Amino acid sequence: MNESLQKQLEMLRRKIARIEARAPAARPAPLPPDLGREVETELGRHWEIERRWPAHHRHGSADVGALADLPADLLAALSEEAAGCPPEQWVFLDTETSGVSGGSGAFAFLVGAGHITPGGFVLRQFFMREHGEEPSMLAALARHLESFRLVVTYNGKAFDLPLLETRYRLARQPAPFARMVHVDLLFSARRLWRLALESCRLVDLEARILGFERQGDPGGALIPRLYLDFLRTGNFRLFVPVFTHNACDILSLACLAAIVPAAFRDPGRLTNPAEMAALARWFHQEGRTEEALRLLREALRRQMPEELLWECLWQAAGMERKLGRMDAAVAYWSELSTIANPFQAQALEKLAIYYEHREKNPALALEMALAAHALAPGEELAKRIGRLRRKAEVPRPPRLL
Repeated sequence: MNESLQKQLEMLRRKIARIEARAPAARPAPLPPDLGREVETELGRHWEIERRWPAHHRHGSADVGALADLPADLLAALSEEAAGCPPEQWVFLDTETSGVSGGSGAFAFLVGAGHITPGGFVLRQFFMREHGEEPSMLAALARHLESFRLVVTYNGKAFDLPLLETRYRLARQPAPFARMVHVDLLFSARRLWRLALESCRLVDLEARILGFERQGDPGGALIPRLYLDFLRTGNFRLFVPVFTHNACDILSLACLAAIVPAAFRDPGRLTNPAEMAALARWFHQEGRTEEALRLLREALRRQMPEELLWECLWQAAGMERKLGRMDAAVAYWSELSTIANPFQAQALEKLAIYYEHREKNPALALEMALAAHALAPGEELAKRIGRLRRKAEVPRPPRLL
């Protein structure tokens, strides 16, 4: 063998060695026993971690054990399908995935499922140490979910459940979610806190509502990269913060599940005017206008930012009008019309319509329409002004004593 060929073979051996060093081992290395156990199923192996918290564990200012004391029909305030399902049949689910883009290429390498028990809160985490363990992990998760009737997620309607259903379909396994009631708490949280908070991400609600601050959390955006690092190096200890991140998500979800439905069911416990206003808007959309007005009136008695004050006054006027109480609606519109605010022009236009059609006072209606047009010119307002000017020129008959 000539020297040139020997050099080429040596270079090839070094390349193969580098490739093998980067590739995950054919058989996953056992993970530390204090951080879970290997589980074998008919479809292979995967890793599971079980964590437990005592009955009244404090998560920030919240008590995760409060779930156990909730009435069985509490979630009916958010979902009629959930009525009568006791809290011990709820499971709180969250995934850590290879990315947020979705599609058949994305997968969940870690799925956490937590539930309440008489002794406290229990979390089971299903983890695949390599992609070949996915069928085993999915099968074990499906069996675990057989004990529950209702699954609670945060943005699970758009992300977690569709992604898992796709993975079950690709693995040719039946997905466990079709028989379960699904409550996505994101939508209710937005209704309740969208006016009070700039963001309704779970970590933001965790800090602002639950008073829980994470320490050393990697953040969701970094987690796919950490999983790739784990596949490449097999260093499990560096991956431990991801398990903690997933556990925090599920504990926060469980605490919010005790807070959000209670607020919808018993608005009297609310103290924040922004929460009251947001919940009032939802009540109004659901046709519960009297309840919405009571909340708005209570909110208006409290100190609040000016922007929220104007919105509450505008909403209250619209609700009073819908209920046929025009005197109350006019009072709110008049208050909005006298000071600069985002609803001033609209309030003036509403007053112009009222004085033209209800009070038959074209002169006063014209005054309101002109003021509205000065603030927000528009074609419809211009037509109204022209019509009111013609009406105002017609002498009104004298009143008889």
